[in-house]
Amino acid sequence: MTDWIRPLIEAHFGLYETLGVGVRTVQRLVKRIANRAKIPRNVTPHVGRHTHAVTALQRGISLASLQRVLGHDHIETTAIYLNISGEEAAREYREKW
Repeated sequence: MTDWIRPLIEAHFGLYETLGVGVRTVQRLVKRIANRAKIPRNVTPHVGRHTHAVTALQRGISLASLQRVLGHDHIETTAIYLNISGEEAAREYREKW
C-alpha cells in the first residue's frame, strides 16, 4: 500500500466499518490497478491480504495482534501465514540472537 493511499483508507475505516462497495467491485478495482502497474501475476484482494499478513509478521507483529487485525476466530487460522523460508528463518535468528 502506498504512503498516499494508506491515510485515505485509514480515515475511511475510522468513520465507517465497511468500504461501501460490493466484493466484485473491489475485485475488479484490484485487477485494474494490477494491470496498470503491469503486474504479470494474478492479483486479487485475497493475495493482497495474504501479502499484508506475511509482511506484518516479517516486521515483527505478534501472531495474536495479526489475528485480531485479520478477524480470525482461531490462532491456528492466522498461523498459516507463518510459513517462512529457511533463509528467512536463518536471517531472523541471526538478527535476534
